Amino acid sequence: MKAVTLRLGSRRSPMALAQSGEVARLVTERTGRPVEIVGVTTLGDVSREHLTQIGGTGVFVSALRESLLRGEVDFAVHSLKDLPTGAAPGIALAAVPARDDPRDALVGWHGAKLADLSAGARIGTGSPRRAAQLALLRSDVNCLPIRGNANTRLAAVRDGEFDAVVLAYAGLARIGCADLVSEVFEPDDIVPAPAQGALAVECRAADTELAALLATVEHAASRAAVTAERSLLAALEAGCSAPVGAYAAGTDRLHLQGVVLGGTAVVREQGEADAGDAARLGRELAARMLALGAAGLIGAKTDRDPAGPRHQEGGAHD
Repeated sequence: MKAVTLRLGSRRSPMALAQSGEVARLVTERTGRPVEIVGVTTLGDVSREHLTQIGGTGVFVSALRESLLRGEVDFAVHSLKDLPTGAAPGIALAAVPARDDPRDALVGWHGAKLADLSAGARIGTGSPRRAAQLALLRSDVNCLPIRGNANTRLAAVRDGEFDAVVLAYAGLARIGCADLVSEVFEPDDIVPAPAQGALAVECRAADTELAALLATVEHAASRAAVTAERSLLAALEAGCSAPVGAYAAGTDRLHLQGVVLGGTAVVREQGEADAGDAARLGRELAARMLALGAAGLIGAKTDRDPAGPRHQEGGAHD
């Protein structure tokens, strides 16, 4: 008997479709089930407002989750850094596939690196985290807001609107634009967003049979790393515009570094734990950072999001 085709909900941007296509291929390869990608348009895709004005990167997630809960799709794929850390009723995180390169990358005019840019150069980024860390590396450049998908941002450099843009390396690689990268920033220089480079595969919590099937694309080391990073973010209770970075690496044992920035002030900490203690590691590191004054850099309690922290990182297209 012919296997029933699974419907995968995805944003319609080129990058989102590319990463959803990779998950679809993995699911079919490991389970034999055919997968059809169903495009879903989100508010974040059609609005020209800055993300902090329309609800942070959660706007890229909510439409997909609503489509999932209505039964219009069977499962959905997101950039994991877009997911609020709070639980979503009726939704299960069924799998975290192997994480791609988590680092940030600069695409400069005619291949210029950060050190090559002239004083006053215009760098496009929608991320306060990136802007704050770039300012530590080059205080004489101007980081300016930019919206649109990766191709739109790359065109802004090509057309001379910006001298450079900073995007997630993994996203550029997914759309075949890695050759345009001028410079890749190591996590010691620019700490990535929590879960950057990782994907989230969600399904309805009640659909335990499908959840078990989707678990075949799970990558344990990637799950542990992003659990540590997102646990730190949750414990910091950061709002959507807070410049917070977190990066965990390792297999059996994780090394986690976190950073919170506010102007020229920086709170930076690191720690280690067994992979099985990933969530505890994130919470403990956050507690140490809060003791060092991180809360004052994150902002007032009123700026915090009751649905859980999330970043203004530009969604799956950057």
